[in-house]
Amino acid sequence: MDRAYPLYKIVLRRVLVVAIGLLALPVMLFRSDRARLYSYLHRMWCKTSTKPVWLAQSEAAAGIHW
Repeated sequence: MDRAYPLYKIVLRRVLVVAIGLLALPVMLFRSDRARLYSYLHRMWCKTSTKPVWLAQSEAAAGIHW
């Protein structure tokens, strides 16, 4: 079963994602693998429960196609 994270944990996670993204920006502008870091940060941003992000996103998109 998936459990939703408490609000403070979601807010803290998102503040850390923004801080890491801003601190890494000057270095990552010149790297060819910057998509990997920002993809990981996006997964961290989207995670709001113990359920894996890919599963939550696929369940949310299931109603769109059918």
